[in-house]
Amino acid sequence: MPAFRQEPPFAHDRQQKVGVLLMNLGTPEAPTPAAVRRYLAEFLSDRRVVEIPPVLWQLILHGVILRVRPAKSARKYAAIWGEGGSPLLVHSVRQKTLLLGYLGQRLKAMGLPADFAPVELAMRYGAPDVAGAMDRLRAQGCDRILVVPLYPQYAASTTASAMDAVYAYVQQSRRMPALRAVDCFHDDPGYIKALAQAVNDYWTRHGRPDKLVLSFHGLPRRLLDLGDPYHCHCHKTARLLLTELGIPSAQCVVTFQSRFGKAEWLKPYTVEVLATLAREGAGRVDVFCPGFVSDCLETLEEIGIEGRQAFLAAGGGEFHAIPCLNEHPLWIAALTDLVLAHLDGWLSPPPDAQARAATLLRARAMGAKQ
Repeated sequence: MPAFRQEPPFAHDRQQKVGVLLMNLGTPEAPTPAAVRRYLAEFLSDRRVVEIPPVLWQLILHGVILRVRPAKSARKYAAIWGEGGSPLLVHSVRQKTLLLGYLGQRLKAMGLPADFAPVELAMRYGAPDVAGAMDRLRAQGCDRILVVPLYPQYAASTTASAMDAVYAYVQQSRRMPALRAVDCFHDDPGYIKALAQAVNDYWTRHGRPDKLVLSFHGLPRRLLDLGDPYHCHCHKTARLLLTELGIPSAQCVVTFQSRFGKAEWLKPYTVEVLATLAREGAGRVDVFCPGFVSDCLETLEEIGIEGRQAFLAAGGGEFHAIPCLNEHPLWIAALTDLVLAHLDGWLSPPPDAQARAATLLRARAMGAKQ
């Protein structure tokens, strides 16, 4: 028999709730080689992330990568680490807190208790972990849980992997909660408007560029051929964003960053495009990363530092990295709308105190202790 998790205390007169689980990728606990090694060992052992036969890959991972890469990556993390810690975690916690407030206000307007839908945050790798977040939601009486992976564009290595972790938790649960998931929101109108407003806000303060680069995280090219819709989602987001901004497609280029290994990845590569634009005499280039809802290593270091250096070294003029959505009010409002749309049918008023007391009395009459 499998070892099941201990169930939270049960009471027949409890107030049932729905829960919201926000999920992002994760971050090391500290910008040190040891912490980065632990993080990379978990991240790169995920078969959704690296689709190489496990026996061969584990030899490469532990024999080469985890001996070399942690120190190099730790230096990159140190360059962007803030007083509050990892930028990804800091922004994610703030988003969770803001969503909880926005959601509470909307629920009250619907005649529901403000605390009817608790919100928790989990990282796919590292802390806060999925099991702990799910435990906290269930302890608050959530028997229905909406999982919101914070990846606008679906990829098996991100969204599906996040759900793998949730399902692994459920496999160890005696009383599993009802589950729903947001698989993508690459074309959600609220998300697109929030992206456009974030760009326009930046341009209002700093002026406009000669060229806008929309950089998305890359994936191996073969995954597109195998049926992963990520590439199509990225281009649809870019098209809708340009339409919302009202700028011609010729003024923008869609690129892909974070290539790892020697295999072909989705093209064009961001760093190569930046160098080409510099050589062609672009006076100013702005880079925006619509696939990341929070600034992180990939936006702050890979784009903000390495991308800038590549552009300037090739003779470029002025380089700007536009911040991600982070805590932008339109983004939090869009996230709230997205959550409420996916909670449709789960937002019926819970039984009142009198009805719950009657339930408890019936249960006790049948021999229940609680």
